[in-house]
Amino acid sequence: MKTENEGRAGLLYGVGAYGMWGLVPLFWPLLKPAGAIEILAHRMVWSLVFVGLALLALRRWGWIRELLAAPRKLGLLALAATVITVNWGLYIWAVNSGQVVEASLGYFINPLVTIAMGVLLLKERLRPAQWTAVGIGFVAVLVLSVGYGRLPWISLTLAVSFAIYGLIKKKVNIGGLESLAAETALQFLPALAYLLWLGASGDAAFGAEGAGHAALLAATGIVTAAPLVCFGAAAIRVPLSTLGLLQYLAPVFQFSLGVLYFHEAMPPERWAGFSLVWLALTVLTWDALRTARKSRAEAARLAAAAAQAVAEERASTAEQGFSTPSAQPGR
Repeated sequence: MKTENEGRAGLLYGVGAYGMWGLVPLFWPLLKPAGAIEILAHRMVWSLVFVGLALLALRRWGWIRELLAAPRKLGLLALAATVITVNWGLYIWAVNSGQVVEASLGYFINPLVTIAMGVLLLKERLRPAQWTAVGIGFVAVLVLSVGYGRLPWISLTLAVSFAIYGLIKKKVNIGGLESLAAETALQFLPALAYLLWLGASGDAAFGAEGAGHAALLAATGIVTAAPLVCFGAAAIRVPLSTLGLLQYLAPVFQFSLGVLYFHEAMPPERWAGFSLVWLALTVLTWDALRTARKSRAEAARLAAAAAQAVAEERASTAEQGFSTPSAQPGR
């Protein structure tokens, strides 16, 4: 029952995380004229503030001593902080530069990149359908490269960085709030130093655009912390395959916003490339669902066989007990 409840909670955390990420392109343009790097630095600083307040309210500090005594975990979290910094900064810049659709492509192809990383880094063996999906995804990137007139480097960088981040979070295996606190603590001093330098040089947008704009910059802490905490909580409760399915929510919302709200251009060759990506994801999803169904059926068969074997053993033991002669009194 506990495992079932954990899985259900992980699913809800995952839906919450990807739903919030899908709608966040509506928020970043509100922070202009602040540049992407200034927004990124505010994300780092204010995230630690809000996470620290949450930890203070929950009185969850014991993990810090354990983490400091585990250099490997600390190193992995430092790597996670570096990777997510690249992901955050590039995504903010892409949205505020009018490239929401290409940014959404990065999260569409993220499952394919995750699978490719499994083959290259973890030496995993792919099923034929997975190879087909990866092949279609590769062709899609080629088509989109023709459509954009360049390699879709924004999409590829976002996909690779977030795939690495997810893999690290899975290996670290600590709570979402604790993990985010450690990552933002590592980011805090460089980010704060940059903001102080920016303020000293007179180029900071914070405070110069009014109290409302300053409040929005401070709110980057909540906007950052909420989905990442949910993602961290989901990553340790559900399989990577489930996260792979859930993460389709974010790019669907982002793509829809890019086309319908921001009115970005979608010439035929881009539609063709995106259609190939969606075809690859359809094949991947079908294969994942089919494999999960087979796994459940096989588990049920093995459980039934084990139960039958136990019942037969008990029946055999009882039969032997009845056939054994009882001791005769006085002998």
